[in-house]
Amino acid sequence: MSERVAAGPVVLRDVRVLDGIGDRPRPGHVVTEGTKIKAVGDGEPPPAGEGATVVDGRGMTLIPGLTDAHVHLILAGATQAELMLGGAGLGYLKGAAEARAMLMRGFTTVRDMAGDTGDLKRMIDAGALPGPRIYPSHAGLSQTAGHGDFGMVYDVPTALGGTATRAERLGLMRVADGPAQVLAGVREQLRKGASQIKMMAGGGVASAYDHLDVLQYTPDELRAGVRAAADWGTYVAVHVYTGAGIRRAVEAGVRVIEHGQLAGEDDVRFMADHGVFWCLQPFAESDHRYPDPASAEKNRRVCAGVERAFGMALEHGVRLAFGTDLMLDPAHSARQSEMLTRMAGLAGGPVAALKIATSGNAALFRMSGPRDPYQLPTPADEAAFGNKPHLAHLGVIAEGAWADMLLVDGDLTRDLRPLADPDANLKVIIKDGRIHKNLLT
Repeated sequence: MSERVAAGPVVLRDVRVLDGIGDRPRPGHVVTEGTKIKAVGDGEPPPAGEGATVVDGRGMTLIPGLTDAHVHLILAGATQAELMLGGAGLGYLKGAAEARAMLMRGFTTVRDMAGDTGDLKRMIDAGALPGPRIYPSHAGLSQTAGHGDFGMVYDVPTALGGTATRAERLGLMRVADGPAQVLAGVREQLRKGASQIKMMAGGGVASAYDHLDVLQYTPDELRAGVRAAADWGTYVAVHVYTGAGIRRAVEAGVRVIEHGQLAGEDDVRFMADHGVFWCLQPFAESDHRYPDPASAEKNRRVCAGVERAFGMALEHGVRLAFGTDLMLDPAHSARQSEMLTRMAGLAGGPVAALKIATSGNAALFRMSGPRDPYQLPTPADEAAFGNKPHLAHLGVIAEGAWADMLLVDGDLTRDLRPLADPDANLKVIIKDGRIHKNLLT
């Protein structure tokens, strides 16, 4: 049986719990109540209550739900032609389908890094649609001719009196020039419910006008964005590949670097010294297809820097996050799972990679502070669990944490490749205490 959403308490017996924190699994059981984990114990569980679903884990590995710190739900579910030529609703429908697909790959929480996902998030949180928890950035902010400017070359920039681009009208991007427009753009996304802010601080692969080495947003503009986000208790993450762009952003107060595959060793040491998070994607050149030769060459350069970047991150102790950044090619969106398995060879082995994709990403998500949509316990949580320090945590299997778990057929301490085939190897998917897939009963 697959994808029948089952509510009520869940008892998982005879499982090997790899909790997202420790290095070795321990045999035992897990019991959920409502949306949270009620108990994690050794041996056999207590008798199940009325209405409970009992799952015999048969000694399989139970892990926290996977997380992805850099997705584009709308952009991953649709092609550029569909978004440019289709009706406005097409992107939202494609995004909803992609959200369901991500959940069925075992990704129970994602950080969306440019897209109008507020209504989709609300529908998922209400249980009306299947999908992961979403930390939304809403529109990514870009300068004119920056990575988020997808207007035609002959369009008049909005700063010079022109009209909004199609990407802006769809809520994917916001072109903002100068500190005043940046302040307004950040506040616009916060008004929509952004849990963090995305700004473009350097050239991109998919964008037509900017080279990879181009610096984007002046220090004053970056500081304006950081200040506006900080006033709301949250942070700015920036798209950037080069060391010069990284340094400018970090000096302006940016706390998360997205990409950065072209950084030098001094730049990586600089990131470590400033305690920033590095959301570093394990790209392979075939993950994206670019018919334009210039973009294809930019993609080649970025991918060539992946292995060296991970090595420097580990050497200098930069806090790593896992993200995939797949977009505009729905046929390739399932590579999300494969990209996670690549992390084992880049980030210190299977267990280290799995920690980054669970509790590690969760630490990044918590940087949203009071804008974190999943931090606060409900009155029912308080009654059931009291004032637990890990209450409502993501990325771990622990008493009081969110009940997001996967039962996997395979020893993930040795090899993450079972996760590359979620249809076959994810036997049970639980999110919010509800069973979305169960192949065992």
